[in-house]
Amino acid sequence: MESEIHSIEKNQTWELIDLPIGAKTIGVKWIYKTKLNELGEVDKYKAQLGAKGYSQQQGVDFTEAFAPVARMDTVGMIVAFAAHRGWKIYQLDVKSAFLHGELSEDVYVEQPEGYKKKGSEHKVYKLHKALYGLKQAPRAWFSHIEAHFVNDGFQKCPNEQTLFTKRSSEGKVLIVSIYVDDLIYTGDDENMMFDFKNSMMKVFDMTDLGRMRFFLGIEVLQRSDGIFICQKKYVMEVLNVLGCLKASQ
Repeated sequence: MESEIHSIEKNQTWELIDLPIGAKTIGVKWIYKTKLNELGEVDKYKAQLGAKGYSQQQGVDFTEAFAPVARMDTVGMIVAFAAHRGWKIYQLDVKSAFLHGELSEDVYVEQPEGYKKKGSEHKVYKLHKALYGLKQAPRAWFSHIEAHFVNDGFQKCPNEQTLFTKRSSEGKVLIVSIYVDDLIYTGDDENMMFDFKNSMMKVFDMTDLGRMRFFLGIEVLQRSDGIFICQKKYVMEVLNVLGCLKASQ
């Protein structure tokens, strides 16, 4: 929770003000998540501060909410292409991704429980950037990272909005795909990929996950003789829900 508040303040997500006359506030709540790895083991615990966006009304509190995400066939195509070319696929995770998305609307939220400013308990936060739970948060985040890629010389695929490619002056290529706050990338130049990773980690608060191992429920094993994928964890979860594991025992 301390880390989440630190990220919010570091990104200048909000400012504490008196609520303007006629304006309304949106409540906030803490959301706790457990992220698992490809073996079903606990990878990390996360606490996110989310806005109670269910109280927002389209056309009043926000306009556009849609944000594209990578399709599974796109991810499969990238894996197959990388395997064919003998390329490595790497993965980055954006910490508090939605906190980077800039808002065009005026949004006010209550101070979170346990973190109310002493002597200013009556004040509210005006959001400059999005919080999880806001209807427009996914759109704001995607628009922000999309603009960053375009400014950095990437070309967006006309048929897949979450797929970006970049070519160097020597003809080397870098391919990037985004799924909300998860990002995979591959290419034929290790130095180009290294520079891309460092650049992204400077601009955004990211975690370097190294080679792609687990993405959207797909387990990935990268070896010198190819790239192998499976969904063992998912299958085991389905069998457990159906009671098949107990029956086999």
